Amino acid sequence: MKNESRRILEVEEKSAGLPNKNPTKTGFDVESKHGAFYTGGNLEWHHNLLFCQNKSSVSLLDIDKGVVVLEVGEKYSEASDLVQTFTADRDQVVTSHKSGSIKLWKHDGALVKTWKSIHKGPIVRLVLNGSLLASGGSDGNVRIWNMENQMCVLGLKGLFGIVNVVEFHSGRELVFASGDDGKIATWCLKTGTSMVTYNGHFSKVTAITFHEDTQHFVSCGRDRVIMLWTVGVATAVRVVPTYETLEDIVFLPNVLRITAKGGVDSEGMHVATVGSNGLVRIWDMGKSAEIFVQTNSLVSKAKEDGRLAIQKLLFDKERDMFAVVAADQTIVLHELTTFNVVKQFVGFSDEILDVVFVGKNDSHIAVATNSEDIKLYESATMNCNLLKGHTDLVLALSASKVNCNLLLSSAKDNTIRLWRLFEKGICECVGIGMAHTGSVDSIAFSNLTATFAISASQDTCLKVWELPSKFEKNSNLLCKCTEVAHQKGINSVEVSPNDKIIATGSQDKTAKLWTDSLELIGVLHGHKRGIWCVRFSPVDQIVLTSSTDGAIKLWSITTLNCLKTFEGHDASVHRAEFISNGMQILSGGADGLIKLFNIKTAECVNTFDQHEARVWTLAINQNETGFITGGADSFLIKWKDVTEDRLREKANDANKRILQEQQINNYLQNDELLKALTLALNLARPFQTLKIVQLIIKKGDYGLTDTIHQLRNDQKDALLKCVTDWNTNSHNCHSAQLVLNILMKEMQTGHFWPVGLNNAVEEILPYTDRHFKRLSKLMQDLHFINYTINCMQPHAKNK
Repeated sequence: MKNESRRILEVEEKSAGLPNKNPTKTGFDVESKHGAFYTGGNLEWHHNLLFCQNKSSVSLLDIDKGVVVLEVGEKYSEASDLVQTFTADRDQVVTSHKSGSIKLWKHDGALVKTWKSIHKGPIVRLVLNGSLLASGGSDGNVRIWNMENQMCVLGLKGLFGIVNVVEFHSGRELVFASGDDGKIATWCLKTGTSMVTYNGHFSKVTAITFHEDTQHFVSCGRDRVIMLWTVGVATAVRVVPTYETLEDIVFLPNVLRITAKGGVDSEGMHVATVGSNGLVRIWDMGKSAEIFVQTNSLVSKAKEDGRLAIQKLLFDKERDMFAVVAADQTIVLHELTTFNVVKQFVGFSDEILDVVFVGKNDSHIAVATNSEDIKLYESATMNCNLLKGHTDLVLALSASKVNCNLLLSSAKDNTIRLWRLFEKGICECVGIGMAHTGSVDSIAFSNLTATFAISASQDTCLKVWELPSKFEKNSNLLCKCTEVAHQKGINSVEVSPNDKIIATGSQDKTAKLWTDSLELIGVLHGHKRGIWCVRFSPVDQIVLTSSTDGAIKLWSITTLNCLKTFEGHDASVHRAEFISNGMQILSGGADGLIKLFNIKTAECVNTFDQHEARVWTLAINQNETGFITGGADSFLIKWKDVTEDRLREKANDANKRILQEQQINNYLQNDELLKALTLALNLARPFQTLKIVQLIIKKGDYGLTDTIHQLRNDQKDALLKCVTDWNTNSHNCHSAQLVLNILMKEMQTGHFWPVGLNNAVEEILPYTDRHFKRLSKLMQDLHFINYTINCMQPHAKNK
């Protein structure tokens, strides 16, 4: 038994059978970081970039790459000045803030100008038109700003309530705006005089858009109608009832061909609308008729009256695509001609509860957030697809090791679901299990065959499910057996590599081992608080547990004894995984830290700090070259293994250091002391620099003066730093003071401008004073000895 325990504790590379294939890892770097880039508010589309309002900044999302390429504004913190709204064009971004200021930025993130808004209250709408900026405020006023000198040139009044809509007319020098009373007012930009007021809506107008002929525009609002107007005429040309609360409207091409189901081939004045139904609807304003309704919408209808499903609709003529912005900050791009989904982006994910790799070669990443939808990302592009089916928050995910295209999910709706991933990222629910009476907090596949799965719930029950060999959409899963496993809710369940043992961890502070038929094998006692995670070692008869008490423990399956305890986290350890063929442990906790432990030495090899809040989950890819983490800060972070890169860099640095040392020795052999001194200073080697200086001193003080005079300013500054080090040692103080004297003369003549002179002087003065007192005492002693000898000499002659 002792020999067995020793073998288990050491976890040597021999036990894996792969002595050199997977060495232990020492470092990981962030490969990419995906967080919230759209938290609601305004959103604009310019070329291949989506400008998204994000708390205290504006995020620029590259729709081709699926990544945020730039943040315009300040990084978010509790003291940040939040962005209320923004607008952008090809060259600049203008933001209004909670503090009442307006800021002008370049697209590279540089702040150009800041000025006060003058509005009495927050700004609701900003619009740019060349050198003019229009701002609509909650005070019912519209202000026109000259962007060349950031001066308010016009103050336009007459609206009731909050100014929700402000638009420039591109063909005429007019500005249109609307408040809470449904009236659309216009003003002349040259004189500021009020022009035509369009009075037709009975409630708030939510959007205005102009036709390319510049003679017509349409408006929509909460009164569920679309109105077509002629510019300059106060009476509406068309009033089209939609029977839907509308939020946005855009003009589409006059010649419109859609090949989707129920498609159209029409020529006329077309508009697309979105609102509470969650659908894009297309209207022919000339015929006052609806000609197309979207059938493949990924946005659910609003659950309550007055709520919106879609809050913004954008159309790009160059790409012939439109973007639908849902109320949950999901952005969906569609082709206009086919209405096919091109891409999906999730602007804000809230807390990330679980994440797993799915598909061949980890092609997809499944993410469970505080949502009833599962977010399925393409690993390469981070294009997102929403998996709908659960009716409450999804809590846990599991991917099959046998069939990489199978995914299990569990949720607060007391059900589990089996999903199958097809080509082109299409994923369908092929099984539903309904037997639990509480939220299902954990789920796990079998490892050798994808024939059964295990689920654990807050109803304290453990269930074994039979998985079908043939998959049919939304088929029912059969529960083979059930066992009341713990006294409190079960947080984690795992199946051993040989499918013979099942491990569970619970809030009752215990972990338990079960057979595949749910017969109890043993109980693991030792944690002081609830257990969050259980995992089996891939190479040994060991099970791992992590707990709210901040500890990670290794247990022997055969003896049920605790073999080792790893302490390093200052809070709950939510997730822990074996890595490097069972030789290391990777863990994430409520302290926001990710730690890497060596099992053999029980040592924390490295700590990674990138999350701003608790880490809920981590998933390791198939070849263990990286992993992905998610947490309460909404960040999904990809990590890559850089162990070999750092070893290679270390070896290259060592080789470079050897060559440089040889180069210095060559300079010294050839009596090229200036080159040797220059190289030693560039390499920041104070001791070697001292030896070279001492060689120069042996040739005479003037040689040292000439040599230092030929150095560059940065090299003289490095030499001054070396002097501060030498001066601390009495053996080197002579060289230090001599060099310091020369550098002071260089400063007096203007040939040396030191950086941080005050700090250098503060470090040099105390030791210089000590050296001066020591030498003064030595001189006094020498003079006393000379005096004593001189006094003794006459007496010596008399004798």
